[in-house]
Amino acid sequence: MDKKKFRLTDVILSVICVVFVAEAAAPVAALGNSQYFWWIFMMIAFLVPYGLIASELGTTYQGDGGLYDWINKAFPGTKWGARASWYYWVNFPLWMASLAVMCPGLITLITGWEMGPFAAIVIELAFVWLVTLIACYPVCDNIMILNIAAVIKVFLAILVGVMGVWYVIRNGFVNNMAPRTFLPSFDLRSLSFISVIIFNFLGFEIVCTYSDSMSDPKKQIPQAIVAGGIVIAAIYLFSGFGIGAAIPTAEISSDSGLIDAVALISGQTGGLLIGGVALLFLVTLFGNMISWSMGVNSTAAYAADNGDMPRVFTRRWSKNDMPVGSAVMSGIVASLVCLLGVFMDLFFPDSSLFWSFFALNLVMFLLSYLPVFPAFLRLRKIDPDTPRPFRVPGGGGWLAVLAWVPMVLIVISILFTGVPLTAEEVSEKAPILIGSLIFLALGEILIALRGGKKHAN
Repeated sequence: MDKKKFRLTDVILSVICVVFVAEAAAPVAALGNSQYFWWIFMMIAFLVPYGLIASELGTTYQGDGGLYDWINKAFPGTKWGARASWYYWVNFPLWMASLAVMCPGLITLITGWEMGPFAAIVIELAFVWLVTLIACYPVCDNIMILNIAAVIKVFLAILVGVMGVWYVIRNGFVNNMAPRTFLPSFDLRSLSFISVIIFNFLGFEIVCTYSDSMSDPKKQIPQAIVAGGIVIAAIYLFSGFGIGAAIPTAEISSDSGLIDAVALISGQTGGLLIGGVALLFLVTLFGNMISWSMGVNSTAAYAADNGDMPRVFTRRWSKNDMPVGSAVMSGIVASLVCLLGVFMDLFFPDSSLFWSFFALNLVMFLLSYLPVFPAFLRLRKIDPDTPRPFRVPGGGGWLAVLAWVPMVLIVISILFTGVPLTAEEVSEKAPILIGSLIFLALGEILIALRGGKKHAN
């Protein structure tokens, strides 16, 4: 029986489902009117170079390895591929935990049930393990979930944008709209959220790992990245306008900004509308995890097969050859992080669990992309004869600019997201910095141990 094949529409919707992250819209809207400058600047300085580079690498070096494979081909015999695969994988359970801690609040909005701490942690763990179960099946089996989640994300973004316009027409803007407020702000709080914009543009390489499920990946991948990128940029700007139009900047919640915007614009704090939006938002969280699970788990399994990740990641389900070892380990780590959240409430009561876990995920995730850009330049140099169905146009100087500018932006984003730069930031960023150092050290230990076994074999 022939495998199901993605149509171009399916691939574009997959790009939207993977890359557009509805829950990340609120932290960016907290930048105020300067968010529009940062969105446009990052589209030009980061999204375009990254999209072009991902299109070339993804169509030239197809397979389950993703960015690990690209880095390994560019820098063979080094540990950079192993490090990138570890950072790339561990961000996923951290992200899953950050979304899990949102679920109890969303269920309260949907049902009106005010749950206690025990029920909340049960809900969080149920989210984690439901995602883990679904991740054990091929992406084509879940294409309906991905398409529905993508459509819902676009719907919610447009809904918030339209409601924002309606609110402004009736009540005017709640925030100062003087021209000077649209200039970029360089205060530490604003710069901490710049990483979220970059995060919102990452993930195109995940779609490249779906190539075996596409009818014509060499054409569909660049077409989907271009079309999906345009749609994503437009809906980010429109949804950001809706949130900024109705919520005073200082009051924007990083946990539920889209829902807050709908509540303030409609004047409702509960009921059918808010419950319905919360339910749709909850569905998009599942869509995010399912769309990312295939690429992340496949990359980890591929690296483990090459001896660069722990052996448990090599385990596959005989029924469908899916990397269940990686999926189950993601579930275990995400569960432990959710349980850790109970203790974090005791030691860091002023911190947001969602933002702490999400920011930790951001740091690890951004680290995994740092070697991708020099790998692109290196592969152009050492492997010029491999056919490139899509080739980034331009000469050496231009390609260097395309590669190094995104790298610099990633380094700056990591610094301002995970490192306390003032005394006031210590309570908020200490968990992020400590967690980042722990996972960096753990990665080095696992790579060293696995590397020793690989060498012994």
